[in-house]
Amino acid sequence: MKKTAIFASVVLAAACGLAPAQEAGTKPVTVGRPMPDFTLPAYQGGTVTLSALKGKNVMIIFPRGYAAENHWCSICNYKYAELVELERTREIRKKYNVEVLIVLPYGPDVVKAWVDVLPEQLDKVKERKYPADPAKLDEKGKKSMEFYRQLFPLDLSVKKGEVSTPFPILIDADRKLSKSLGLFMTEWGQNTVDRPEYDYLFTVLDVLNGTR
Repeated sequence: MKKTAIFASVVLAAACGLAPAQEAGTKPVTVGRPMPDFTLPAYQGGTVTLSALKGKNVMIIFPRGYAAENHWCSICNYKYAELVELERTREIRKKYNVEVLIVLPYGPDVVKAWVDVLPEQLDKVKERKYPADPAKLDEKGKKSMEFYRQLFPLDLSVKKGEVSTPFPILIDADRKLSKSLGLFMTEWGQNTVDRPEYDYLFTVLDVLNGTR
């Protein structure tokens, strides 16, 4: 059975669960509806076509990139770094027969900036988790510290210029794909903490693979 599941800014498509490329108009994807085919250029070079991944499960992640004008989304950077770490330690692509695609709704220059700023963003998260003198924090500062420690439980770090890119990072410069799936807007009105944890998504992949 072909299955597609969508969770906030993450789309999981079962192997072969694709709509024909000639289908007119891409629409928001729901459970039981095939994912429309698409082709996008990759930050690493070349292009990626969804239908070329036939036979694999596909996890498509749509980070917002910016949380506000000229302000990067720290959660997006952290979750990307977390996924890279999971690939390094658990080989998730091999384990779950899954290809991971990261789709950013910006042009090449902004996508490069998003990758390059990752070390700085992770350092900022650590600074908020471990302030120099927590005893001097007021009540608001203490709540902020605890919030960051809960929201970003792992201490992830990357050296400048050494950001790992094991997953294709796709450039949706005209936002045609993101907008047509209902996954891009200029007024978010939400917090990205509502996204599912990766272990939950891996459980879904187990179901799609018939191993659970």
